[in-house]
Amino acid sequence: MSVDRAAQAKDGAGGGGEAPHDKIFAEEKGPIQDFDFGARTAAVFDDMLHRSVPYYDQMQQMIEELAGDFAAPGSAVYDLGCSTGTTLARIGKRIPDSTVRLVGLDNSPEMLDQAREKLTEEGLISRVDLREVDLNGELHVEDASVVLLVLTLQFVRPLHRERLLRSLVAGMRPGGCLFLVEKVLGANSTLNRLFIEHYYEMKRSNGYSQMEIARKREALENVLVPYRLDENLELLKVAGFGTVEVFFKWYNFCGLIAVKG
Repeated sequence: MSVDRAAQAKDGAGGGGEAPHDKIFAEEKGPIQDFDFGARTAAVFDDMLHRSVPYYDQMQQMIEELAGDFAAPGSAVYDLGCSTGTTLARIGKRIPDSTVRLVGLDNSPEMLDQAREKLTEEGLISRVDLREVDLNGELHVEDASVVLLVLTLQFVRPLHRERLLRSLVAGMRPGGCLFLVEKVLGANSTLNRLFIEHYYEMKRSNGYSQMEIARKREALENVLVPYRLDENLELLKVAGFGTVEVFFKWYNFCGLIAVKG
């Protein structure tokens, strides 16, 4: 790992020391199993994000800044698929107002353990409610001014996505915002192929081998189901959001901010 990349991993982890190095698909042998967010993934997830998600730190900074603009006193900030708690930690430090509740939901107890440790180190755990929740099931959000779906909706079964977004709109304050960050499909097959090729170039430059990239792609095939950008935009509109804007775009990664009218 380069010095710059190591520094990014340390900053993104939110605690002291460099994040453990992701070698899951370098060490895994035999048949490819579906990707999951269990203990093995949770242990290296911060490093995985920094080496697999383009401009991860810059995107996190944008979310942190904009969340600070929308978070209202006495309201809640929800992070759905909060994983190791990096985004909640950044927002908690950005918004010192203790009346702003931080709620982290994830279906992986191992991820929640990592989040609890990180948020404790940051002195934020007293403000945070961490819950084990399957987003494919029923969800109740209360008095939210900010909701985060950062690289999460793509793992929710397509059948449940509109229902999930409608439940978020129902539990949000007027003027509240949702951040949706997703891998997206290109509308044009040639451009989509080129975008993916350049994405894999980025992963190779961050130390992943061709074998690791191929094995992870196969592991994600039935787990991560991406939509086109226009499909995500339409889904947000249908769910009840009044304003939707792109705030980040890099090849096949896109960040959207949606505001409830």
